[in-house]
Amino acid sequence: MARPDPSRSPTRLCLQGILFVLYAGIPWQQLPLELGFGSGQTCGRRLERWQETGAFDQLHRALLAELNAAGELVLESRVRGRPPRARERGAPMVFVKRR
Repeated sequence: MARPDPSRSPTRLCLQGILFVLYAGIPWQQLPLELGFGSGQTCGRRLERWQETGAFDQLHRALLAELNAAGELVLESRVRGRPPRARERGAPMVFVKRR
């Protein structure tokens, strides 16, 4: 059995970095290292790999289903004001209720 590469960023932290970049609508290069998610380049490559294998789509659907079941998902077709940059690039208009 292969041992994990100790220099490889943990999967959960990479996922958090990916979600941060997608939510903030920033380029991968602007992901702050201080947040501890790993580099933007690492997170971006991991997302590409997950998209190629279909893993990210499965995870995305599972997270949306979980949020929807908990009543935390809001789907809207119109939002007042300027849309976030990610929306301008064709990202879906999905919101999570804030507590």
